[in-house]
Amino acid sequence: MGYLIENKDFDNILNLLKKDYKIYAPKRFEKRGRYSDTDLIRYDEIKSLKDIVYDEKSDFSPKEVIYPITQALFYFTEDEYRESKVFDKKILLFVRACDINGIKRLDTIFLQNGGTEDIYYKRLREKVKFVLMECKDGWDTCFCVSMNSNKTDDYSLAVRFNDDNIMIEVKDDEFLDIFKDKEEIDFKPEFVKSNPKVVHVPEIDNTELLKKVYDLDMWESFNSRCISCGACTAACITCSCFNTVDLIYSENANVGERRRVQASCMHKDFTEMAGGHVFRKTAGERMRFRTLHKVYDYKARFKTENMCVGCGRCDERCPELISFSTTINRLYDEVEKLKSGKGGSINE
Repeated sequence: MGYLIENKDFDNILNLLKKDYKIYAPKRFEKRGRYSDTDLIRYDEIKSLKDIVYDEKSDFSPKEVIYPITQALFYFTEDEYRESKVFDKKILLFVRACDINGIKRLDTIFLQNGGTEDIYYKRLREKVKFVLMECKDGWDTCFCVSMNSNKTDDYSLAVRFNDDNIMIEVKDDEFLDIFKDKEEIDFKPEFVKSNPKVVHVPEIDNTELLKKVYDLDMWESFNSRCISCGACTAACITCSCFNTVDLIYSENANVGERRRVQASCMHKDFTEMAGGHVFRKTAGERMRFRTLHKVYDYKARFKTENMCVGCGRCDERCPELISFSTTINRLYDEVEKLKSGKGGSINE
């Protein structure tokens, strides 16, 4: 069922929804960008239509809503602990198709990995309903079509923002009453059909080939380029690494809280173990791990799609202008050389 809503009436609808939902969408934070006098667009709770940035790509993904950067897990004293609580309201999340597909990857990691569900992720995730923001063209760093993440039918509402009105598809019967007095129209969202950037994902189909890929000297080029800042993973919708830390309150050393804090496989100390041993010592080794996790390991483990959804945020956030899409294509070329018997550039 489709409806046409005048812009001036949309805030009334948001106010009705806010009785039961916390509503999140891309929101502009002025003068908070990386460079002087630039803005930052990230997900935050919104109050009106004017808060929603729908014609620019957000700098960060919506994963922060259901997988917070810092999250209290439980509070403790010397002889007991109490699990942290979450708000009662449900969550309405304005997102694009690539991000809905990205959250499905997070679902796999947190809810289907190892046979145990992550309750801290689940209790927020089960509150979420998606509002699909139509995305017909994408941006120059997007490669969602190559990653088969440009389409989805997993949403409750879909919206197209026009200059003076909003077109809405209602798939979830829960929301029908809100629009019962609105003009009915025939509306279905459109999806990106092609991206300027085309990415070819390598097919690594045997262990011998994988070992050769590990030894490619292309990884060493990142030793002098990547500064291991983790900006790429912070922006990524599918990155899920975290550390846990205990915070001891200064007023009472026997009282504190355990927090989950997002981390990055690109940080130098991420694989450092007790005793000082580090599994991935160089930026090239860390880039190799991240790349293969996105386009090989995840798919090999779960027998589904690749982990990367092609949102392109990592390309835009890298201060060293390292392009992940170019890295995947370069890896594809090297793998094809290995398969053809012409060899790749292998570090002996």
